[in-house]
Amino acid sequence: MQGFRLGSIFGFEIRVDLSWFIIFFLILWTLTVNIFPYDFPGLSNSTYILMGIAGTLLFFISLILHELSHSLVAQTKGIPVEGITLFAFGGVSHTRMDAETPGDEFQIAVVGPLTSLLLAAFFSLLWWIGSNAGWSVAITGVAAYLSSINVILAGFNLLPGFPLDGGRLFRSIVWKVTGNLTKATRLATTGGRVLGYLLIGLGIWQVFGTNLLGGLWFILIGWFLNNAAEFSYQELILRKGLAGLHAQQLMTPRPETVPSNLKLQEFVDEYLLKRHYQAFPVTQDGHPIGIITLNQVKDVPRQEWIQHTVEETMTPTQPGITARPEEDMSQVLQKMQESGSSRVLVTSNGKLEGIITASDIANWLQRRQDLGMQEG
Repeated sequence: MQGFRLGSIFGFEIRVDLSWFIIFFLILWTLTVNIFPYDFPGLSNSTYILMGIAGTLLFFISLILHELSHSLVAQTKGIPVEGITLFAFGGVSHTRMDAETPGDEFQIAVVGPLTSLLLAAFFSLLWWIGSNAGWSVAITGVAAYLSSINVILAGFNLLPGFPLDGGRLFRSIVWKVTGNLTKATRLATTGGRVLGYLLIGLGIWQVFGTNLLGGLWFILIGWFLNNAAEFSYQELILRKGLAGLHAQQLMTPRPETVPSNLKLQEFVDEYLLKRHYQAFPVTQDGHPIGIITLNQVKDVPRQEWIQHTVEETMTPTQPGITARPEEDMSQVLQKMQESGSSRVLVTSNGKLEGIITASDIANWLQRRQDLGMQEG
């Protein structure tokens, strides 16, 4: 998972993507400057700042609890969960596999909105108790906001567009009726894209009206939902296409290698400029020790190419960029996604057997499609 680690809850690692900070400070600014001063006038600036900080932090805690509920139910269904990542438009639970039955999919999806509604009820009760007990409006105001925002969060997530929870519920129902997960996903992701376009249209209408900030929110959320829906469908097709395959079936065997002590200038002259490859395995005494790419060379000032070696510039071998010949391609794909690398070295007993690139996977899938073997 990308981002940096916050900690763990119930064994699930909680991480924060860098894009989250943009939304965090945008929400903080909106609460502090607009919402709380408008709803609760007459308070000091320092009070609005404290209310904004508390409201923003508790909102993201609500998101974590929402995603945590998905993770806990998924775990009870035997689905491995690696953790939760907060990003610009919410959060996501990272699972190593999809639900195996429509029933499991339904239960995993529905628990998120239910959790948000329970949180809304809790904050509503807190507001009611505080209002009757004479608590400060700074406390009851934040509680009222959190109650409302959790209702909105539950309602938005129940919209029938994948990958929202409502889209997953819709997919589980279609999956149950048709018995075809690919068809169900295609319909659900189409709903997600349509919903995304509707939100973008609504946002544009508001931008040219009187609600610039709200319009921009709708445009950003619609854009994200549209892209997420398309990505989710393509990922399913990719995983189904690779199901049952092993690394040795897709790898390029016996790839050309470069010695670790080669100077970057020699590497450029003798390899990058004379071959059509953009990356090469690096070996030392016949054993693979890393990968060096064109982009890594470009990051080194040209005048220093004569000074640095391939070994000083490469990415060293690690579990994220190596695979065994018999390893499932689903695991290889997961390594590529987690490491951010588009290449994996296939090794056995310390020897280099081959290399798998994103292009190898794309070309194999294209041949499969050309032969009329696409799913659903």
